[in-house]
Amino acid sequence: MNILNRFEDNWHGLTSWLSILFGNLLYALAINILITPMGMYNGGLLGLAQLIRYGVSATLGDIYPGGDLAGAIYFCMNIPLFYYAYRTTGKQFAFKTLVSIGASSLVMMFIPIPTEPLFPDYLTCCVVAGCIGGIGMGFILRGGGSTGGTDIIAIGLAKTHPNISVGGLNNVVNILVYGLCLVLFNVQIAVYSFIHATIRALFMDRLHAQNIKTQVVIITKEEGIGELLTKHLRRGVTQWEGKGVYTGDKVHIIMTLVSKYEVRRLKSITLEQDPKAFITIAEGESIVGNFKRHMEVGK
Repeated sequence: MNILNRFEDNWHGLTSWLSILFGNLLYALAINILITPMGMYNGGLLGLAQLIRYGVSATLGDIYPGGDLAGAIYFCMNIPLFYYAYRTTGKQFAFKTLVSIGASSLVMMFIPIPTEPLFPDYLTCCVVAGCIGGIGMGFILRGGGSTGGTDIIAIGLAKTHPNISVGGLNNVVNILVYGLCLVLFNVQIAVYSFIHATIRALFMDRLHAQNIKTQVVIITKEEGIGELLTKHLRRGVTQWEGKGVYTGDKVHIIMTLVSKYEVRRLKSITLEQDPKAFITIAEGESIVGNFKRHMEVGK
C-alpha cells in the first residue's frame, strides 16, 4: 500500500504541474488574444500592470511591439510577494507561484496581440474570455499554484489570519483598477472590464476543487485515525463505535467534511494506518455551520 501511495503522490505531483502550466497558458491567451485587443482590463494587480503599461506606451510610445509588456511589469510587481508567500506558506507554494506567474508572464510577453479584435462586440468577448480565463485560473488553483497578486496575499492571510476578509482586499484593488479605467477611458471600458472579471470568477469557482464540499465516512478497526485526520487536515471529526453485522467485529465509524482537494490526503492518511479501511465519499454536500475553507498550498 505504501508503494501505491507513493505512486499516487508522484502522479498527483506531475498532474499538479501540468495543471498549473496548462492553466497559465489558457489564462494568458485569454488576455492577449481577447481582452487586450478590445482595450479592456483585468482586476487585481494585473489590471494595475496593464494600466502602467498604458501609461508607459502613452509616454514613450510602443517600446515592446508584438506581445504585452504588462507581463513583465506584473512579474516585477510580484517579486516582493514571492518572499511573503515563502514566509507564510512555505517554499513549495512560493516556488509553484514563481513558476506559475513566470509562465503566464512569458506567454503574455511573447504571444502576439492581434491588431483586430476576434469578436465584434464587447459582451461576446467578455463571455468567451471570462470562460477561458476562469477555466485557466481554476486549473492553476487546482494544481496548488497561484495567479499572483492578491491571490498570494489571500492564501497567506488564510494561513495566518483566517478571520480577515480577503474578499475586501480584492474589492479595494478592483475598485481602484476600474475607477482608473472610468477616469482614463470611459464607462463602457470600465463596465465591460468588470463584467469580464465577474464571469471569469464564476468559472474559476466552478472548476476550483476547494469550493466542492465532500462528506467522508470511514469504517475501520484501527485506533487513532480520527485523531490523525484532525491533526493533519485541521478538520472536525465525529467518531462512534459500531459492529459489523456479518462478522460481529467492533469497528470505528468516522465522519468528517472536507474540501474535494483534501480527499486525496485523507485517503492517504487513512490507508497508511489501515489498508483495509472502508471509505465512502459524497461530493456536493450542503453545509450549515462552521466550515472553514482551506487553500491547498505546497502539496
